[in-house]
Amino acid sequence: MKKEDVQILEESWLHRSFLKLKYYQLRHKLFTGGWSGILRRELISRPRVAGVLPYDPVLDKVILIEQFRPGALASENPWLLEVVAGIAEGEESLEALVHREIQEEAGLEALELKLMYDYWASPGMCDEKVALFCARVDASHAGGIYGLAEEGEDIRVHVLSSAEAFALLDTGRVSNAMSLIALQWLRLHGDVFEKRT
Repeated sequence: MKKEDVQILEESWLHRSFLKLKYYQLRHKLFTGGWSGILRRELISRPRVAGVLPYDPVLDKVILIEQFRPGALASENPWLLEVVAGIAEGEESLEALVHREIQEEAGLEALELKLMYDYWASPGMCDEKVALFCARVDASHAGGIYGLAEEGEDIRVHVLSSAEAFALLDTGRVSNAMSLIALQWLRLHGDVFEKRT
């Protein structure tokens, strides 16, 4: 099946603010032939997103950031350990986005980038597509508090050995999809960057 196998009967905006909510009436072809009934769906609409896991292969250090997330208010601790991430502005490339965000949120420079995955975050309810990178960094002076005050960011940088980061993953302390994916990828592909000094 392909995009041409979907008929959009109605499309309208329900809300446009920090999040944008779109309404659809649509139908699609069925695997058994014919067409589905009319489906009514709301969809959160988001620009392209990129995340990046900063990693120093020389020091074997992983950088995670910690910040408040309202979506985790139901948990005991709504301050989550995460990879660096952001939303593309205008025609900004994903690579430019990663370079900008790693500086704003962690005070680091991405010396080399490796694309891990490009995936749909939650396609049953959102059109957000995430490009996830690993960045080779120099973590020798990493740490501190970062973020843009005008965006309400208050971000603490954590510098961890890969073993410490994987332990946080295994104990459930790292509990958001982007960071889970990134750390599992690093566990499998930790030798992706040449260990240059």
